[in-house]
Amino acid sequence: MNFYTNLFSPDTFETFSRSRREVSGFSKNQLSWARRLAPGDRFICYMTKLSRWVGVLEVLTECYVDETPLFYAEDDPYIVRFKVEPLVWLPKEHAVPIHEKHIWDNLSFTRGCNPGSSVWTGKVRTSLNKLSAEDGEFLQKELIAQQANRQSYPVDEDSYRRWLVQKVRRTDKVVPVTVPEDDDIEEPTEPSNRADSIRESAKIQALLGALGEKMGFNVWIPKNDRSIVQREWTPRNGTLVDSLPLNYDETTLQTIEQIDVLWLRGRSIARAFEVEHTTAVYSGILRMADLLALQPNMDIKLHIVAPEARKLKVMNEIQRPVFSLLEKGPLKDYCTFLPYSSLRELAELKHLQYVSDEVLEEYAEGPE
Repeated sequence: MNFYTNLFSPDTFETFSRSRREVSGFSKNQLSWARRLAPGDRFICYMTKLSRWVGVLEVLTECYVDETPLFYAEDDPYIVRFKVEPLVWLPKEHAVPIHEKHIWDNLSFTRGCNPGSSVWTGKVRTSLNKLSAEDGEFLQKELIAQQANRQSYPVDEDSYRRWLVQKVRRTDKVVPVTVPEDDDIEEPTEPSNRADSIRESAKIQALLGALGEKMGFNVWIPKNDRSIVQREWTPRNGTLVDSLPLNYDETTLQTIEQIDVLWLRGRSIARAFEVEHTTAVYSGILRMADLLALQPNMDIKLHIVAPEARKLKVMNEIQRPVFSLLEKGPLKDYCTFLPYSSLRELAELKHLQYVSDEVLEEYAEGPE
């Protein structure tokens, strides 16, 4: 018996709670991971945003693909599925916070970590991460005990309601959206009395450039950013392209040329990255939306790269109604969040030159 994470947002938690709780689904890009599981394995379920352990599900079948809408009227994204039996399923007010001291101090990936840091979040960044036997058995025991004891942990209901996804019914379909609160806080200017100081966003552009180069891509950096980025990263000859080998109209090209980092394979874009180092997190998301609006048939992976603290803001912004009604489909289906910490973790992997860029899917996060 093995233990794996199963992540729920507040919205999917509520949806699953209202169901018969017989099927647990995952997105199609997790199919290869899902095939590792066998009947008898256990899902240890975690609610994001609220940061609580909510249940234990026993896996009854091998994974299967079923595109029949299950919990959603249409366009159900969770088509990789398992039949499951709930051994524990807790209401949100009884779900166990990961920051509870006896939980925090006993899990191998949180023990000794600063609760305010993001270094421990790898295990709860995505579903289907394998937990150690020690961690899985500990959490299962604690959740079974909590189901009997029902200790209460208060929930801020106002915040919780804001995390729930709203549905807009169009004439052709129902579209999930969020309407974030205004956030006018500006990112403090990075202190610097040094002429050679480099802003954090440029360091991340350089890191993305270096990662792309190691994986065998050519790289595009906007020309206005190149001088500062190349103070952090010295590309090999031919890696950093001087012009985009793309056949698009002038408006599309001008939009693409402003994107912070592109990974190119031949004459096509493989991945596009916007680095958002300000609180508002609007500009890069707007540019991604502009690109999809101009070229709805373009098939590339889009990523918003930002500090871990910006995650909730990014997730909410890409689900705004204006981004959910694009001709190609909701922006959230094509654009994911990559925290700075994940890129730095990825950069530490050995033999990156032999690793496919699909490894990014293990680190990228999207709204659930």
